[in-house]
Amino acid sequence: MRFRTVMLLAVLLLGHQIALAAPFAYITNPGSDNVSVIDTASDTVVATVPVGDGPLGVAVNPAGTRIYIANQNSNNVSVIDSATNTVTATVPVGTTPVGIAVNPAGTRVYVANFHSDTISIIDTATNTLAATVPAVADPYGIAVNPAGTRVYFANLNSSTISVIDTATNSVTATVPVGTTPVGVAVNAAGTRVYVTNIGSNSVSVIDTATNTVIATVPVTSLPFGVAVNPAGTRLYVTNTGSHSVSVIDTATNTVVATVPVGVNPYGIAVHPTGTR
Repeated sequence: MRFRTVMLLAVLLLGHQIALAAPFAYITNPGSDNVSVIDTASDTVVATVPVGDGPLGVAVNPAGTRIYIANQNSNNVSVIDSATNTVTATVPVGTTPVGIAVNPAGTRVYVANFHSDTISIIDTATNTLAATVPAVADPYGIAVNPAGTRVYFANLNSSTISVIDTATNSVTATVPVGTTPVGVAVNAAGTRVYVTNIGSNSVSVIDTATNTVIATVPVTSLPFGVAVNPAGTRLYVTNTGSHSVSVIDTATNTVVATVPVGVNPYGIAVHPTGTR
């Protein structure tokens, strides 16, 4: 199982990730060590920003002024100023950083370090490490709840999700989910966490009040990216193996549509208006 997971991960580490800060979208390009900046009004690339080695995860602060890039091969995070589209800082983190998320206040960045089994916490005022939290086994996707009080991250090789209390920077719960979890998203109400499981071709739905799985939604092949619309009514999942996106009704936790897209879709984000 471990060998299969490592081989699968080798493919996933080549995928592009996306983050939105209207009117721009930021796409990581692991093969060319840069980030594409797309104007979503015209759907054109308006800038290309060189970053570290093997950029994968990407996150934007709520103000849209800073973009944070996890560089998996150089073991650091690049900080991009959105006004100039230039790197203004590079922060060393753990080994093979992949997932990355910013808290709602924009004061902390959380980085999942796959090969060092840790979560690095960056103070955005100083661009230095504020804390390091132990993970379970190969942390990958990571997300912060809207209140900024909890951080959820996927432990890929233990098939669990861990919960960090941001007041103490400690893990307070570990929740069993499907096989080989990768993507993590939290709804706007902070009541549900959605996890894509590439090993079991499913999405786990977690109730944050009890930290338990309340539903498991079957999707197609190798679900990876996951995003919730602002209203919390629809969940979108990229199926890397079947070249499609599953649309899930969050009221019934059922797939209501499967949309064919390009080859091997990875990252996904929903526009702030929820229209695309």
